[in-house]
Amino acid sequence: MNNFDLKARSLRAAEIYRRHGTTQADIAAFVGASQPQVSRLLGGNILRATRLFEEICLYAEHLDGGVTADAVRANEELVEALASTWDGTAEHAKALAVVIRSLAVLRLVTK
Repeated sequence: MNNFDLKARSLRAAEIYRRHGTTQADIAAFVGASQPQVSRLLGGNILRATRLFEEICLYAEHLDGGVTADAVRANEELVEALASTWDGTAEHAKALAVVIRSLAVLRLVTK
């Protein structure tokens, strides 16, 4: 992602949080960061996609109805994990998808 895309995603996340009435303190508590860090990132002051940036944006996208395919493709850690795990076959892709979807249960347990 280039700096323009990062800034656009950051500002889009900030708008989602405003619409949902989510405070920067709420976001910071959820992602384990400080409120000033959240403020800086949501203000578009970002030079590269850090893990914290991804967590803040993904949390906003989740609030807004789900993570987009573009967000999945932009998450280098997830793409690398899939690339190193998937053997390239349709059967294995289906099996990995089942495993990943089953992890949704963990989200319910941690809430």
